[in-house]
Amino acid sequence: MYEDDNQIIVPPSFLALYSDARGRLTVGAGAVRTRYELCEDLAGHLTEQARLLYHTQVPSEGEILQRMHAGLAAGPEAAVSAAEARWITLRLAELLGWPSPELPEITPP
Repeated sequence: MYEDDNQIIVPPSFLALYSDARGRLTVGAGAVRTRYELCEDLAGHLTEQARLLYHTQVPSEGEILQRMHAGLAAGPEAAVSAAEARWITLRLAELLGWPSPELPEITPP
């Protein structure tokens, strides 16, 4: 019998990136968990960079988040999908206590 000893709880906002209209996952739970860990770590890692930019170069929280989103979603070579880039940016805003920026909605293919 397979037991999943992983204690990471993937939030509904991230599960939605990999769910169909009926709420069923479109990929395996392990793959979703792996992608979530990557995206959560990336959001956490970017907090210091965002704070540094805020205090040294760009005095607008929204502009910083917009720039980071653009960098995350940069073309086909990006390490994350467009939906993940959006999620990371919104999570970054949450971690920083900044207002969520206006970002384009991602429509599933």
